[in-house]
Amino acid sequence: MNVALIGFTGRAGSRILAELLRRGHMVTGVARNVTGVASRPGLEVRAADAKDAAQLAPLLAGHDAAISASTFASSDPNALIAAAKQAGVTRLLVVGGAGTLEVAPGKVLMDTPDFPDAYKPEAVAGRKFLDTLRAEQKLDWTFLSPAAEFAPGTRTGRFRLGGDELLVDANGRSWISMEDFAIALVDELEAPKHSRQRFTVGY
Repeated sequence: MNVALIGFTGRAGSRILAELLRRGHMVTGVARNVTGVASRPGLEVRAADAKDAAQLAPLLAGHDAAISASTFASSDPNALIAAAKQAGVTRLLVVGGAGTLEVAPGKVLMDTPDFPDAYKPEAVAGRKFLDTLRAEQKLDWTFLSPAAEFAPGTRTGRFRLGGDELLVDANGRSWISMEDFAIALVDELEAPKHSRQRFTVGY
């Protein structure tokens, strides 16, 4: 596929890029600052602001799908949706956050007492992003939330998928490596099972 990957230089984005290239996809990597970023086989690099639909739209045109791996603070769901529609890209996959996952009926992780204050601004922006997608009537979107602990690690290919509830392992830990998250996201790209849905991945 021809895939536009917004935020490809970030921690999650770089792992998603590696997974896409590993599987033979052609990628247009989009980031605000691409100075010093070397191209490589299968990758074309372009600079754009993720909050600027006018900048994004021509870069998304001609792609089978777009993936947003930008932080919520540095992106705008309305601009992204508008750019995708203007470009004729019907499929959008978004790297989500864990803050909006349910830990009990009607209660999400970001509203629990122990949720770190430092993460709240990004989590609030993530909730707005997800709400905006859920109100979208035309675009085929998917929002993949990682487990609570989301960091670089090992690519194992072994993980579980869930819906709107936070996944925890047998020891009560909620975690996923960025490498395995990338596998789950590219699996969804290649064989869609969560059209117009949010889902989650964890060990």
